[in-house]
Amino acid sequence: MAPAQTSLLAKLDTQERVRDFLTNAIASGRASHAYLFLGAPGAGKLDAAWALAQAFLCEQDGCGSCDSCVRVARHTHPDVHYYTPESATGYLIAQTRELLDDVPLAPIRAKAKVYIIDRAEQLRANTANALLKTLEEPPEGVMFILLGTSADVMLPTIVSRCQCVPFRLVSPAVAAQAVSRATGQDPARCRMAVAVAGSPTRGIEFLKSAERQDARRQMVRAIDSLIAADEADVLSRAKSLIVAVKAPLAEVKSTQEKVLEQNADYLSRGALKQLEDRNKRELNARERSGIMEALASARTLMRDVLLTLQDEAADVVNEDVRDTIGRLAAATNVAGATQALEAVATAERNIARNVTPQLAIEVMLFDIRKALKCR
Repeated sequence: MAPAQTSLLAKLDTQERVRDFLTNAIASGRASHAYLFLGAPGAGKLDAAWALAQAFLCEQDGCGSCDSCVRVARHTHPDVHYYTPESATGYLIAQTRELLDDVPLAPIRAKAKVYIIDRAEQLRANTANALLKTLEEPPEGVMFILLGTSADVMLPTIVSRCQCVPFRLVSPAVAAQAVSRATGQDPARCRMAVAVAGSPTRGIEFLKSAERQDARRQMVRAIDSLIAADEADVLSRAKSLIVAVKAPLAEVKSTQEKVLEQNADYLSRGALKQLEDRNKRELNARERSGIMEALASARTLMRDVLLTLQDEAADVVNEDVRDTIGRLAAATNVAGATQALEAVATAERNIARNVTPQLAIEVMLFDIRKALKCR
């Protein structure tokens, strides 16, 4: 049985086996209470998690067009809870406690609830153990979707309580083709979108978002200006980048406030608190995603500079800014481009350690400026 053409499941065309498996599980009423999606970054695990949540909560197995499906697609459904580690070393005990306290509560809008736990390999032993009993015997109508890179780096007790779903590695070319089919845009631009956004589904969303594309343009311009920039210029660019990254959050926050206002009259104080907490997590996750996307723009740009210096310019992904790539390549050498890439990697690690985004970007831009001048 094929999923509805407007559903999120239908869009998982780079993971056909996963799409068909999940579609059949929902249609047959045999969906598991706990899934563990395993695969490399960029394989589409998070996209699949939201798709499964949409189908699970929909009364028509994921029609893609009802109120519930639309809310899930926009990441505003109050009964889909998305968690990501809040500490550089993994999930905090407080996060797990919050999740476990929420599980027994009734859904707000749907007849069921879904908990998406990203980077589940970062569940520490003490936090993971608290989840075990709930994973083994969850309340009726509750689904857990855990995302990880490999079962080998996760607690066996967690793995044994979930239905494992492997995701194959998707090549950049296949991912770009999927985005091109969905958007009708030039394959070269689609390849850039996948490289920056991280997956085909997010690449499609990136190409639909003027704000996210503007954040990428600002990052490219910031790096392009570094050769002649003074300290004040670098700090100003970093500040502008943060503003650009946060621009898409205004619409999300406005939507959240409208939902709270619509529900205020009939939801209990406890349910409203649930909704507020969920909204806060969603905003934090989106801001972090925007920062990482901006850093991916920097990483792909400097990768293209390095390829150009190594006479492999045919493999660049930022076709639309070849002039910038050429200027940067002319200003530095292989060692400088390599150091600049390490500066981006350091910024990504710093964001994972909860370093203030503006500080992380400022340090990165200063380090790239220094690297570009090492010729």
